[in-house]
Amino acid sequence: MLKSSFSIYSLLDRFFGKAEQIQKVKADTVLFQEKDAVEYVYLLLSGSVSLGRVHMRGKDFILKIVNSRELIVEYQIFKDTPHYQFYAKTLSDCEIIAIKKDHFEEFIMNDPDAMNAFVAWLSTSYLKAQMKCQDLIMNGKKGGLYSILIRLCNTYGVKSDDGILIDMPLTHQELANLTFGTREVIQRALKELREKDVLSYDQQKFTIKNLRYLKQEVDCQNCPYEICGVN
Repeated sequence: MLKSSFSIYSLLDRFFGKAEQIQKVKADTVLFQEKDAVEYVYLLLSGSVSLGRVHMRGKDFILKIVNSRELIVEYQIFKDTPHYQFYAKTLSDCEIIAIKKDHFEEFIMNDPDAMNAFVAWLSTSYLKAQMKCQDLIMNGKKGGLYSILIRLCNTYGVKSDDGILIDMPLTHQELANLTFGTREVIQRALKELREKDVLSYDQQKFTIKNLRYLKQEVDCQNCPYEICGVN
């Protein structure tokens, strides 16, 4: 049997794109909350969405940030009365297609190419999550920050005269939420990196001037971009 080269995103877009209406969603809109009953999966056509959860003490943890041409599925599929495991909130104005859960699962079950593509997508997502856990556990808060900066370069990086511009506005608090650290710890670490001329920060955007330094500090394995990202 020939191996399908289609991504799950492209297959879903092809099948549901003509039938479902594209929705325009403003920044800071909550698509769903943790523990809500599942109604939809989402195709993110453009924009950025953060996925995470809020600890019982009120601390926010951003699990990942997905951008355009991504699939948002945050529940146990093929399970009766599932609930979302995380919240989803738009970080920018977005265009999305909302696909009813039952229609999505029926499509996956009945289309072999879709099932193969979905399994490949899940496998990559699993590896991403494992690598993030490894970085946070093995390298501590500072190393976790370095790892997130590397991942941000891979996902949102644009080459510039000064280095690699992370072309996405990020506050220090949002960066802290990505590492499950405090803003004070992150600010001290960033100050140290600025003093070493490893990075700069202007208008809520980071420019990484010395990516090699960050990679050396966390013993970077130079994983493929599809694994080493924040998405």
